[in-house]
Amino acid sequence: MNEAQRPEGPPAVEGVVAPGYEQVKDAFTANFRGLGERGAAVTVYRDGHKVADLWAGTRDAWGGEPWRRGTAQILRSATKGVAAAVLLLLHQRGQLDLEAPVVTYWPQYKEHGKDRTLVRHLLGHRAGVPALDRPLTPAEAVDQDRAAAAVAAQAPVWEPGTDHGYHAQTYGFLTAEIVRRVTGRSLGSWVAGQISAPLGLDLWIGLPEDEHWRVGGLAPLEPPPAGGLRTRPRRDIAEAYADPASLTRRAFGSVAPEPDENDPAYWAAELPASNGIATARGLARFYAALIGDVDGGRRLFTPATLAMARTQESEGPDRVLVARSRFGAGYMLHSPATPLLAPGSFGHPGRGGSLAFADPESGLALAYVTNGLRKGVTADPRAQALVRAVRSAL
Repeated sequence: MNEAQRPEGPPAVEGVVAPGYEQVKDAFTANFRGLGERGAAVTVYRDGHKVADLWAGTRDAWGGEPWRRGTAQILRSATKGVAAAVLLLLHQRGQLDLEAPVVTYWPQYKEHGKDRTLVRHLLGHRAGVPALDRPLTPAEAVDQDRAAAAVAAQAPVWEPGTDHGYHAQTYGFLTAEIVRRVTGRSLGSWVAGQISAPLGLDLWIGLPEDEHWRVGGLAPLEPPPAGGLRTRPRRDIAEAYADPASLTRRAFGSVAPEPDENDPAYWAAELPASNGIATARGLARFYAALIGDVDGGRRLFTPATLAMARTQESEGPDRVLVARSRFGAGYMLHSPATPLLAPGSFGHPGRGGSLAFADPESGLALAYVTNGLRKGVTADPRAQALVRAVRSAL
């Protein structure tokens, strides 16, 4: 469907909201009317029960087929929160020590003085290897042997543990190799068997071929219509993204050229930093299970593991994102640059729009997925409108 054929006004919103959460539906509808949303879904859990489950628009950002209940989307960096849970659960089960040096599990990682890197440094974006001197091709990036060898051979930009910077792509290579060394399995297969299957989640890192029908096509969105919210990055941030030699560009360009995210071969690969696929319902249920029991499923994190997940590992100017960032053990924490629900919230956005998080104090978990990509890594205005609506409902 071309632009001239698109119907006027926002599309009909499907799904349900519990009494008291009507403003979530209002905000979701407003995203289509005022912020150019094409296709999206949002799900909210409170104390283990769904209180909002909404979807609208088209399955593909450029198309006319409607978004359906089972439509799933690529999560981009919101995948990182799922990957983090794997390492934390292995720690919870006594199979992985987050305070141990990475070389305890991965001896080849010792090159260039990285032998003192701790496992928790990987989760807190403190490992010092956010970029590769030679970017991997898409084919190399999905080959875990090649990707692990590349990051093991990489000299760190800073002494591991002394500073932090967002490991946009290399986070996935690092966490995947730790999981493989500890369990003998890929991170995606561990998620499938130990998280998604027991909880009944539509959530994958490595999508099976028989689930390809679910995935909607991603595309960039045009600037918001007149009157829509516009954001302008700080000059130093804009300059960092514009400079091909900056650590920012090198970190996000650790896989080059950028893979085709609408290629089914990409969906089937396992890139724990960037190519998770989920429904909003599956991702919200995942976060709800991190903090408590959910309908038909038991909680994933013990209180001790939950405390570890949101204990601050990194805070301050980010060597890659340039803006200030806060990280726990694999999760972004609430901050002005990454607003979540409340100070105790933890989760992860995806570059371009998606967002998922949990807030233990309120018992709330939210996930928002979209097929329309905006510029920016954190604080997408569509996601933030939904967060504000949920906050007002509490």
